[in-house]
Amino acid sequence: MSEQFLDLLYGEAPREAFDAVVTGAVDDGLDGPALQRLRDHRTVALRIREQMERQRQREAEMSALYETANDLTAIRDVDAILAAIVRRARSLLHADMTYLSLNDETDGASYMKVTEGALTPEFRRLRLPLGTGLLGLVAQTGEPYFTEDYQNDERFLHREFIDSAVDGENIRAILGVPLTVEGTVIGALLAVHRQVRRFPPREVSLLMSFAAHAAVALENARLFEKLDTANQQVRAQAHAVEVAASAHDKLTDVLLHGGGVGDVADVVADVLHGSVVVLDTEGHRLAGESGSVDDLDDAIGEARASGRSVRVSRPGGPSYVAVALAGSEHLGTLLLHGLPGELGLADRRTLERGALVTALVLLFSRSVAEAEERVRGELLNDLLERRDLDEARLVERARRQHAELEGPTVVAVAAVEGLDRHRAAQVAARLGGELQGLAGEHDGRVVLVAPAPEDARAVGRQLCERVQGAGGSCTVGVAIATGGPAEVAAAYGEARRCLDTLVTLGRTGEVSDPAGLGLARLLLGQNGPEELDAFIETLVGPVLAYDARRGTELVGTLEAWFAAGSRPAETAKRLHVHPNTVAQRLDRVSTLLGEDWRDPARGLDVQLALRLFRLRAR
Repeated sequence: MSEQFLDLLYGEAPREAFDAVVTGAVDDGLDGPALQRLRDHRTVALRIREQMERQRQREAEMSALYETANDLTAIRDVDAILAAIVRRARSLLHADMTYLSLNDETDGASYMKVTEGALTPEFRRLRLPLGTGLLGLVAQTGEPYFTEDYQNDERFLHREFIDSAVDGENIRAILGVPLTVEGTVIGALLAVHRQVRRFPPREVSLLMSFAAHAAVALENARLFEKLDTANQQVRAQAHAVEVAASAHDKLTDVLLHGGGVGDVADVVADVLHGSVVVLDTEGHRLAGESGSVDDLDDAIGEARASGRSVRVSRPGGPSYVAVALAGSEHLGTLLLHGLPGELGLADRRTLERGALVTALVLLFSRSVAEAEERVRGELLNDLLERRDLDEARLVERARRQHAELEGPTVVAVAAVEGLDRHRAAQVAARLGGELQGLAGEHDGRVVLVAPAPEDARAVGRQLCERVQGAGGSCTVGVAIATGGPAEVAAAYGEARRCLDTLVTLGRTGEVSDPAGLGLARLLLGQNGPEELDAFIETLVGPVLAYDARRGTELVGTLEAWFAAGSRPAETAKRLHVHPNTVAQRLDRVSTLLGEDWRDPARGLDVQLALRLFRLRAR
C-alpha cells in the first residue's frame, strides 16, 4: 500500500486522497504494526507533498520575479510595468486585492497609482495623509506593516473616510511594504484579504521583492524621462543651431547681393515664422508687413540700453523688439509679431542678428545716399552757378544721376519751415529722383530742377505736399529754363526772386511763377535791364514774337484797346479798322496769352509790360 502514496505524489493528488488510503486499509482490517507503518508512510508522503508544494510555489514566485525583471528591460511604459507587478503580486499571494500608491510630498499624502481587484471607484481615488491608516504609516516610515484585522487594529490612525473606503471593499487583513529609491520612500505596495488571516514571512519577503522591482521601474522611468528631456534639449539645440546657421547664411547672402531692409525683414520673418516690420528712428515704416507699431518707445529704450531683444505684449500674441545700432546711434527698429509661440534664446539671438544686419544695410544705404547727394549737390551747384559751361558734359553728368536736363526745365526754389535743412533736402531729393531731376540745398534754400511739365507750378505744389507730409511747410518760387542746362542758372535767379517776392508779400505757403506775381515782381524785386526784359517776355513775349514773324499789329491793337478803356468800338476808331478786325485780333491775343489776360489784375500787368516795351525800344 505504501506504493499508492508514491502514485499520489506523482499525480499531485490532494491531501484527502492520502487520508483515504489509510481509511481504506482500516476498512480492510489492517491493524497493529502494519497499520502504524502505513500511517507513518502517509506522514512522510504528506511532508514530501508540502515540500513539493512549497517548491512549486517558490518556482512560481521566482518565475514571476524573473518576468518582472525582464519587463524592466523590455517595457518603457512605467504604468504597464506597475500594473504587471500589482497583478502578479495578487496572483502569487492569492490576495483579494493588491494596490500601489505614490507619495505626493507637496500635498503630504499618498495616492493610489495602480489597483488590482478593487470593487469601488472611491477606493481607486483614495488619498491618505502620510501617517494615517496602514498605507499612510508605511509610506511615511518606510517600514513594512501588516495586520490580521485592520478594522479592529488600534495601532493605526483611523479616519472616517479611510474606514468607509475600507468597509466598501470588505477589507480585513492588510500587508504593506515600502517603495524606496536611494533611501527615499516614494510610496507603498499592499496586498489585502477580505477575511482575517496572518501573513507568513514568505509573503512579506515576496511582496518586498515586488516592491523593489516597482521602485526600480519608477527610478528607470525617472531616468528615462531625464534622458528624454536631455535628448529633446539636444535636438532643440541642434535645431536652433541649424536655424541660426541658415539665418546667418541667408542674411550674409542679403549683404553680398546688396539687398535692402525689406530683404532682411523677409529672411527674419521666414526663419522665425512670424511677420517683421522695420521702422526708422521716427517710427516711419521702412519695410515689412502691416502690424501695430504704436507704444514701442519703452521697449525701444530698453532694447537700446541692453543691446538685446525685448519681449512686448501685443494683440495676437507675443512680439519682440530689436534695435539696429551702429555704436550708440539708433538707426532703426525691428518688430517681430504674429508668432506661433514664445521665442527661445537662440531664436532671439537670430532676431538680434537680423537687427545687426539691418544696421549694416542702413549704414551702407546712408553712405551711398550721402555719396550720391554729394555728387548731385556738386552737379546742382555747377548748374546754378554756371561753373561748368560744357553743356554736353552737364547733360552726361545728369544722366549718370538718372536726371533728364536736355529739354525745358523747371527750377523750384523753396523756403522751408518746420524741418531742419538736411531733412528738407532729403525730401526734395526723393521727389527730384522720382521726377528724373536733381534737388538739394543751395545758398540756404531748397532747390529742385526737373523736366518741365505743362504747368511748371505743379512741380512747386508737389514739393509743398512732400514737405507738409514730412511735418513742415514751404513757400516756392518757380521758373522755366527753355534752353537746356545753360539757362538753368538764369531760371534759378528768376525763381529765387519769385520766392523773395512771395516772402516779402507775406504769401507764405504759396507757389508762384513770374507770371503769377505780375507787377509785384518789378516793384519788390531787385531789377535791372535783364529783369525788365524777362518781365516783358513773360507777359507779352508771345504777342511780340507773333508780330515779328507775321508783320501784324497785335501790340498796337492791345495798346489802343487799353487806351480806349477796353471798348472795342472805340478801339476800332482809333485804329481806323472795322470792329470785327479788332475782335479777330483780340481773339488771337487770347490764343497767345491765355483767356485771363483781360482780367483786371492780369490786364494791368500786360499794360505795364507794353509800356516798358515801348520805353525799352526807344
